[in-house]
Amino acid sequence: MAPDVAAVADGLARVVELGQRGGGEVLVLDAAGRGERDRARLAALFTAARQEDWAEFIADCVKFDAEIDKEIGAAKFTLAELEEEEQSLERLRRWYRDLQARDVFGAPAAGQAEQQLKACVDRLADYTERVFAALHQM
Repeated sequence: MAPDVAAVADGLARVVELGQRGGGEVLVLDAAGRGERDRARLAALFTAARQEDWAEFIADCVKFDAEIDKEIGAAKFTLAELEEEEQSLERLRRWYRDLQARDVFGAPAAGQAEQQLKACVDRLADYTERVFAALHQM
């Protein structure tokens, strides 16, 4: 069950294509609620699920921040560690884009998630400067 919105329709079309290409059969049905209450309930269910997704994302951003704190505290300013943190941030960015695409009704936590991701970007920029400063002192 999914709402009839462009973001979902694009994904659904891809599922149908993949199913047919794999020799399977895909049946897509339109279903409608009996009124505004049903439409509102679908939006609420979808939004609640996205809220949970955003909460998990935010928690991972907090972990990223803590990891940067740990590396700074240990003065671990190496290119290998920097690369690892860059990969972690890229994973967060991909996850954010995926969640954003699925959050068709705009869950309240999306704004906080965006701020958390920006904070992660800033933390990595600071850590990057520290790594290069440490390397230039050697």
